[in-house]
Amino acid sequence: MCANYEPIFKNRAQLLDLSEPTFDYKNEIYPAYNSPIIIAKNESIEWRSARFGLVPNWADTLDKVKETHNARSETVATKPNFRHAWKNNQFCLIPVETIFEPKYIDGKPQWYGIYRCDGMPFTVAGIYEYATINGEQILSMSMLTINSESHPLMNQFHAPDEEKRSVVVISQDRRNSWLSCEYQDVAEFMHEFSANDFTAAPKAEMHKFRPKTH
Repeated sequence: MCANYEPIFKNRAQLLDLSEPTFDYKNEIYPAYNSPIIIAKNESIEWRSARFGLVPNWADTLDKVKETHNARSETVATKPNFRHAWKNNQFCLIPVETIFEPKYIDGKPQWYGIYRCDGMPFTVAGIYEYATINGEQILSMSMLTINSESHPLMNQFHAPDEEKRSVVVISQDRRNSWLSCEYQDVAEFMHEFSANDFTAAPKAEMHKFRPKTH
């Protein structure tokens, strides 16, 4: 699960061989905030600003939109909130610097940042949707998640009695394939990322540990 993350810094987009986004966004993202995503449009890769927390195409008010920032890969095809985006192959990439998760220590949650060991940004698998609310078109997205009970890094996070979940990282060589894939082929992307490539540190102390990449 992920409800809080640090989006890619504008001036680091070139590290992913991407142009710099032309719109502004916050340095830290929570549900209902707008964040940069990448979609495939007319055979080209384009930046979009999207609300974190998917708004289903049938919604007529944002009041009905709750807990849609993550979509379970096991049920996304059948859940009313997500199935239209799924069946229409509306897959996106969410470029991030760090994702934040709670780690329970002595029974209390402490927030940790999870990031690449080499300091590079990375891309998370998502789905996106268009909806019209009060005459305004809204583009929104959700991060896809998988079970991570056996993952040596991601199984450390969330409450002890909760299922361990993780975002799905799409590697550089598979980004275009993900953006153009069809829902019947999504399973081949739903795999754990390499624990050797990522690490974690207390959120308040990340600046001491995270390597700088320019």
